[in-house]
Amino acid sequence: MFVFLLVIGATAITLQLTVHRVWERTLHEQIERNLKQKAVMFAYRVEADRQHTLADITAQEGQAAGARATVIDPTGKVLADSESDASTMENHGHRKEFISALSGQLGVDERKSQTLGVPFLYVAAPVSGGAVRLAYPLPEMEITDRPLAVALFWGSLSAFVFAVLVAAVASHYVGRRLQRIVNFAERVAAGDLTARIASTATDEIGKVAAALDKTTRRVEESYARVQTSQRELETLLNSMQDAVVAVDVDGRIQWANRSMDRLLLRAPRLNAPLIDSVRDPDFLAAIQKAARDQAVTSAHSNTIVTGRTFDVTAAPMPGGGAVAVLRDLTETERMEKSRRDFIANVSHELRTPLTSIQGYTETLLDSPLADNHVREFLEIIRKNSARMSRLTEDLLTLARVESGEQRFDIQRVSTEELLQDARESFREVARSYGVELEIENSVPAARVNADREAIHQIFSNLIENGLKYAASGKKIILGARSAGSGVEFYVRDFGPGISSEHLPRLFERFYRVDKARSRESGGTGLGLAIAKHIVLAHEGTIRAESELHHGSSFLFTLTACAPDSV
Repeated sequence: MFVFLLVIGATAITLQLTVHRVWERTLHEQIERNLKQKAVMFAYRVEADRQHTLADITAQEGQAAGARATVIDPTGKVLADSESDASTMENHGHRKEFISALSGQLGVDERKSQTLGVPFLYVAAPVSGGAVRLAYPLPEMEITDRPLAVALFWGSLSAFVFAVLVAAVASHYVGRRLQRIVNFAERVAAGDLTARIASTATDEIGKVAAALDKTTRRVEESYARVQTSQRELETLLNSMQDAVVAVDVDGRIQWANRSMDRLLLRAPRLNAPLIDSVRDPDFLAAIQKAARDQAVTSAHSNTIVTGRTFDVTAAPMPGGGAVAVLRDLTETERMEKSRRDFIANVSHELRTPLTSIQGYTETLLDSPLADNHVREFLEIIRKNSARMSRLTEDLLTLARVESGEQRFDIQRVSTEELLQDARESFREVARSYGVELEIENSVPAARVNADREAIHQIFSNLIENGLKYAASGKKIILGARSAGSGVEFYVRDFGPGISSEHLPRLFERFYRVDKARSRESGGTGLGLAIAKHIVLAHEGTIRAESELHHGSSFLFTLTACAPDSV
C-alpha cells in the first residue's frame, strides 16, 4: 500500500507540474501572438488614421488591447503613451524592442517596468517616422492562470483519492493472495506436504502459486518414494541375522536393527552415545577409524557378548558417521575348530598304522621269498602308504599352523642366509632333475623378522613344486628384493607356466592344476596352502605370477627389520 501511495503521489505531483508548465507556456505564447497582431494593427492605424491625434489613437488602442500603448519617434522620444504623460517620460531609444522595431522588424522583450515596477511583455512594430509598442503586464497572465492551477489541484486531489481507493482494494486483494501463499509455505515447512493452493489466476502471482503447487506435489511424491524405500530397507535390515548399527559424526546412535537389540542386554537408545551401549574397544575403534578415514574397516570382537566372537565391518556414510555390521562367527569358528581337530586327530591316528604298513611292506620286499607278482603288489602298497604318510604329515602341519598351535621363533635373519640355506638343501636334488639353482639377491645386507625353519619350509615347498612341474626349464632362480617396508622373496622357474584361471586358487588346499601329474609325482596338494598360512602367520603376503609357456613365479613378502636394529 505504501508503494502504491508513493507511486500515485509522485504521478499526481509530476502531472500537475507538467500540465501547469505547459499551460503557462501555451498562455504566454498565445498572449505574445495576440500582442504581436494588435501591435501590427496599432502601427497600421497610426499610419492611416488622420482624423485622431496620436494621444487619442494611443489611448483607444491601449484600451482595446488591454495593454499599455506607446508611440516614439526615431530618436526614441515618446510622442504618446496611454497611461503616462509623454513629455515626462524618458527616452526609449535604447529599449530592445524599439531597437528591433526601428530597424524594420517586430521587437519582443520581457522585463520589469522601471515606471510601474512589475514585469511586462513588450512588442514593438515599426511605423514611418518611429515605432509603436504594446506592453502587457504579466501579472495579468498569473491572474488568468490561477483558476487553472486551482482546477488542476482539485482534479489531482480527486484523482489521488480515487487512485488511493483503487490501490487499497488492489493491495488488499494482492495481499490476501500473497498471505495464502505464505500460509501454504508455512504448512509445507511444518511438514504438511498435502497442502495445496487453489488458484486459477493466470497473472504472475497465479503462476507462482501454480509453480509452488507443482513443486510441492513432486516433493510429496519423492518423499513417499523415500519413505517406501526406507521402510523396505528397515524391513530388510531387521530381517538380517547380522547386527547392524549406524552412528553419526559425534558417535551417537542413529539406527539399529532388531538383531542389534537382541544382541545387547538392553536396546540402544537413539541419539545416545554408542559407548553407553557397547564398551568393546576393537568395535569402537573400527567405527571411529571408518568415520575418520572414510574407508571400510574390519576388526574382531570377543567382548561384546561373553563367549561369542564377532567379525566387525564398519563403512563410512556419505553424510558423515559410519555403519557397522556384526557377524557372529562363534558357530563358524567352533565348526572350523572341530574340523581342524578332526583332521589333526585322524591324521595323528593314521600315522602309526601307516608307519606299520610301510615298515612291514619294506620288510616283505626285502624277503627273498616274494616272487615278482608279490613284489609288484608290495611296491604299490609301499608307494601309497608313503603318500598317505606325507598327506597325514602335511595335514597335521597345516592344522597346527591354521589353529595357531605352532609357535614360531621370530628372529632377525639375513636374506642371504635364507636363500643360501634353501639352495644348499636342494642343490643335489635339483641336479638329479637336471636343474640348476641360482640366487639373485638385490638386498644382500637386509634382514627380516622370521622363523628360519618356517621360511625354509616355504622355500622347500616352492622349490619342490618347481622341480616337479617345471623341470623342463633346466633352471630355478631364488631371489629377494626390496618391497616398500618389507622384503619380497621369489622362486622363479622357466617351465610351461600356469593358465591365468588357475592363479586365484593355487593356494587352496588340495587344489591341483594337473591332477593326474600331481598324483604321479606324489604331491599332496597341501604344499602351497601350508606356505600361505606360514606367510600369513608372519603378517606377510604371498602370490603367484605366471603365463603359459613363460614360466611361473611364486612371491612372498616378509617384514624388514628396522635399520637401527640390524
